[in-house]
Parts: sequence; C-alpha cells; structure tokens
Amino acid sequence: MPDALNLLLTRRSVKPAELTGPGPSAEQLDTLLTVASRVPDHGKLVPWRFIVFEGNGRLAAGDVIAAAFLADHPQADPDQIAFERRRLARAPLVIAVISRCAPHVKIPEWEQVLSSGAAAMNLVNAVHAMGFAANWITEWYAYDRRVLDALGLDAHERVTAFVHIGRPLGPPQDRPRPPLATIVTRYDRH
Repeated sequence: MPDALNLLLTRRSVKPAELTGPGPSAEQLDTLLTVASRVPDHGKLVPWRFIVFEGNGRLAAGDVIAAAFLADHPQADPDQIAFERRRLARAPLVIAVISRCAPHVKIPEWEQVLSSGAAAMNLVNAVHAMGFAANWITEWYAYDRRVLDALGLDAHERVTAFVHIGRPLGPPQDRPRPPLATIVTRYDRH
C-alpha cells in the first residue's frame, strides 16, 4: 500500500489532555500552515485564515473564554473557571481555522465553507504526517460571539476548527468505523 494511503488509514484523533510537548518548531508550523492552505478554492477566494495560539497566547485566549463563561455562569466555582481558562492550553499548540465566507456572484458560500473544512482536514493530516497528533474541536466558545470578537474575528467570520496539536502520550486508540455497506450506495438508473 502506498505510504500516503497508509498515513490516511492510520490517522487518529487524540484528546487534547493526552497531547504533550514539545510541539512543532517554527519551521514545522510554517509547513503545516502551507499544507493546510493547499485545498480546493473555487475562484481563488481564500475563504479561510488561521489564528495560531502558542505559548502565553493560549492562556491569554483562555482569559477571554473564562470571562465569557463567568458572565454566563456567575455561580461557577474556581475549578470550573480554571478549566475554561485552560481550554486552549491543553495542547502545546492550537490553530484555529477561520471560515471567512462571503456572498459572491459566482461562488456559492457553501463551496467556501467546504474549502475551510478542507483546510482544517489538510492541517490534521499534515500534523499526523509530521509525526504529531491532533484533535479538531469546536466547543461552546467557537460559537460565542463575545469570544470570537475578542479573538479578532470579523462579524462574518466563524470558527471551522480549533486544531489542538502535540505529541501523543501513548499510541492513539481507534474507534469503530462505519461499515461501508451502511454508508455507500450506488446509483444505477435504468
């Protein structure tokens, strides 16, 4: 089997709490982002961008998340607030893939959304190819406008993924995958 197919067949998500450092180097990060940006993009609109959270930036973003959480849960205890504050510090590196789709005379927004999803998946696969592990997550804060505004997203932008990246603490576990017979049909019109 070609190495590329084996790579795709062995990719697994690893929980952020099971990712450790060191994360990718600056050069490796540039490669990951370059691979992530090599996706179908009808009209060359680049309907996505990336926000990199590393080092103290992960905790600064966590302060934003914790503040929004506390505003909605004023009775939260210190442990809950601390958990929210560490949302983006669970892995050595987090890359947010941001969808920046907009109306266009020729390119449907749906195609732009799919391109953003393809950028996130390319990133996840590139992380695996580089020997790291990843987890694509969109938790509550990915949909909270206060958080998005504070992280610098424009009004029309949305989070496609927060991709948590690091080294797995152990071999990633697989999960049951759907049998092809349950997800594949063949069109045959007579």
